[in-house]
Amino acid sequence: MKKVLVATDKPFAKEAVDGIQAKAKAAGYEVILLEKYGTKDKLLAAVADVDAMIIRSDVADKEVIEAGKNLKIIVRAGAGFDNIDLNAATACNVVAMNTPGQNSNAVAELAIGLMIMAARNNYNGKSGSEIHGKKLGIYGYGNVGRLLGKYAMGFGMEVVAYDPFLTKEQIESTGAKQCTNLDDLFGTCHYISLHCPANDETKKSINMSKIGKMPKGATLINTARKEVIDEDDLKKVLAERPDFKYMADVAPECAAELKENYADRVFFTPKKLGAQTEEANVNAGIAAINQIVDYFENGNERFRLNK
Repeated sequence: MKKVLVATDKPFAKEAVDGIQAKAKAAGYEVILLEKYGTKDKLLAAVADVDAMIIRSDVADKEVIEAGKNLKIIVRAGAGFDNIDLNAATACNVVAMNTPGQNSNAVAELAIGLMIMAARNNYNGKSGSEIHGKKLGIYGYGNVGRLLGKYAMGFGMEVVAYDPFLTKEQIESTGAKQCTNLDDLFGTCHYISLHCPANDETKKSINMSKIGKMPKGATLINTARKEVIDEDDLKKVLAERPDFKYMADVAPECAAELKENYADRVFFTPKKLGAQTEEANVNAGIAAINQIVDYFENGNERFRLNK
């Protein structure tokens, strides 16, 4: 009997857990729940003899992967996967997957909410502005970006998107306009929403040369990764431009300092909340167990991340 470890320091909703267990039972698999475990040693012990593992924001680093002597597959219930050491997974012959698209709606809705919050000055009682008629630039036009564009158009916003992996036809078929240059995106948009990954190319790439170009009254929204922001440059822009706002689902290292100095122009969620809806929670969990069963029973590697 195959064993599936569900290792979630932030547990799934009960409906998700019930769905995972039902799918596993139907396949003849055993589910082992490790919730709110707190310390890494508990995760290392739990992974030792399982065949598969489902995680959320939990870290599957080299130590964890090597501890899984029978581990064949790890599935990250969500889109981002920088919490999995892909090189270690490859070295240990472990397939790593994510569940793209399952929490896209939740993240897109949060981005809209952050934009409206910024427009209304963090609801401080002072007169704000409207997002209707404003120009939104979307950096990364994948599942989340496309949904955000759709919702923004519903608010009457002009949407432009930059994504080096998509053609003009792919972007403009959604009603958005293509932007082929990041400098142009930042230089012309009232709002910028980040949906790019954190990698060697993008880390600290959102710096003074980008943020400093944004128009008067601009707002930068980050529901992606904090690592893509150059925090020193972010502090400089906030200090030099009282019209600039920064709203993020991923608090920077300097969050306390920014909140103290610019409380009416910054906002950070307490924890990464982009995928924290009941619907996204359930969708991602069920997708994860479906992919595990499909991999073992049919060899399906459609969402494999490592080679």
